[in-house]
Amino acid sequence: MEFQLQQGEYDPLEDDLLFQDQIDLAFICGLPLIRYSQIVSNQLQTLVAPVMQSSRYSNCPVYYADVIVNANSNIKKFTDLAGKIFCYNDLGSNSGYNLLSHKLVQEKHPENFFGKTLQSGSHQRSIRWVVEGLVDCAAIDSVVLEQELKDFPELSQHLRVVEVLGPSPMPPLVVAQRLGISLIQQMQLALLQPDAELQKVMKQFGVRRFAAVRLEDYQILNQIYSARLRAIV
Repeated sequence: MEFQLQQGEYDPLEDDLLFQDQIDLAFICGLPLIRYSQIVSNQLQTLVAPVMQSSRYSNCPVYYADVIVNANSNIKKFTDLAGKIFCYNDLGSNSGYNLLSHKLVQEKHPENFFGKTLQSGSHQRSIRWVVEGLVDCAAIDSVVLEQELKDFPELSQHLRVVEVLGPSPMPPLVVAQRLGISLIQQMQLALLQPDAELQKVMKQFGVRRFAAVRLEDYQILNQIYSARLRAIV
């Protein structure tokens, strides 16, 4: 079966192709997924989520938000970030913004805990900004951070993790329900029981296996998001 793979250009909650049900499969962050499902129900179905090889994930479909700083800074712990410059990939990101904001609310830090906040547009750019000293800290999806350090090992000497948030349910692969139960089950089985070719690619990107997940598994992210909004109001 031929298919096209393309990077999304918009936030899922603002993506016309998604709202028009023109996307068959999507790899999507759990927070916008659960928020989208409250607006448009019975369109998307969770298929699988990757389980990463690293032992920190305990063979479960989870990930973390690693709060990074420049290795040469005098920042040693989370409270040292008070008054510093924080950057995030986007406001809808669970790892880049939601979890850290929730921590600030939970621990009753002041609303202006950071001296300044900037939007970078991507985790990769946030990492570079910390390395280059343009900002003091960022919260990065642990899987993205690990891949960046693998692709660019020279970055590791410039970064230090001062806080780990999570775990959170791993972003899933979702499928349009209109494709029908039979095809959806075939696709899920192909991922849960990967052939040799797929296993080779999975190993290359640090994926131990795929695990079946449910939409309900991501409800916790919306609870955190809603609690943060209530606290702000």
